[in-house]
Amino acid sequence: MINVLMIEDDPEFAEFLGELLEKYNIKITNYQDPYMGLVTNFSNYDLVILDLTLPGIDGLEVCKEIRKKSNIPIIISSARSDVADKVLGLERGADYYLPKPYDPKEMYAVIMSLLRRNKKKEIIKKSLFDYDEKKQVVKFKDKILNLTYAEYEVLLVLIKNKNTTLSREYIIENCETLNDLYGKSLDVIIGRLRKKLNDNAKNPKYIFSIRGMGYRLSE
Repeated sequence: MINVLMIEDDPEFAEFLGELLEKYNIKITNYQDPYMGLVTNFSNYDLVILDLTLPGIDGLEVCKEIRKKSNIPIIISSARSDVADKVLGLERGADYYLPKPYDPKEMYAVIMSLLRRNKKKEIIKKSLFDYDEKKQVVKFKDKILNLTYAEYEVLLVLIKNKNTTLSREYIIENCETLNDLYGKSLDVIIGRLRKKLNDNAKNPKYIFSIRGMGYRLSE
């Protein structure tokens, strides 16, 4: 599932677009209030769709603020067709400017194009994590982590699915050492991994808890 954050003050349009993109396994979470959108955790999303005409603050300023906080891909979706707006939007960090009205299939194509481009950048960027399944070893920042087998299993599943939110059930099912249906053992192991990665649960850099869903490993 691709998770998209939308900042759009027209709820009917957001709902319409969301229903159509859901057919392509894309889930949209919309904020009508741009200030609420700005305080969300961008690591929970794969991409942002941003309108420009918003209550209380111009979308160009919102774009600038998002870019200060995150490298997440940004698509400006706006009825404002002035060339100056397009130029300013791209200068302030947007990756694409799609003028309204548009066919939802076009939005889908743009989303997939930007995500493919972003994935290539991630591949080029050296990963903080490296692993050797034969030796059952995981390196973090080029240093071998001292892990129990259960910790190794959980971390390996997260690394193999980096930047993807995994359900607790999926992690448990893919770890031989875990058979706790309630996931309490998983929570304990995640806590131990965070300590070994020097990661703060309240302000994480690597392992994120996604409420009602599971966990995501990011860099």
